[in-house]
Amino acid sequence: MSGSTAGRVGGRVTPIGGASAGVVDPQIERVARSPEFQQLVAERTRFSWILTGLMLVVYFGFIGLIAFDKSVMAIKVGGATASLGLFLGVFVILFAFVLTGIYVARANTRYDALSDDLKRRFGR
Repeated sequence: MSGSTAGRVGGRVTPIGGASAGVVDPQIERVARSPEFQQLVAERTRFSWILTGLMLVVYFGFIGLIAFDKSVMAIKVGGATASLGLFLGVFVILFAFVLTGIYVARANTRYDALSDDLKRRFGR
């Protein structure tokens, strides 16, 4: 069992495997029960679900247009041969990269700071 791995069970944070895993390191239990660790897990989880929701809305919106209104996707843009569908498809891909960048920026600032605070508090 990894010393830094924990999962959420029943609304509280517990080490992976819980009581069925046998002996659990008391240091892991202390970290998992600390308010700072629970704050880190809650913030990271909430932010991840928000980004996931945004990506699903954009992706399924694009797929919905393909499925239910092909004529919109076939509109020529700027008198060229490229259609609106092409630009929307590129937008979906670029949107995924932007969301990834947003998550990485947040992870490198907020989540790393919370992790560093935990390491200092628990001596690792």
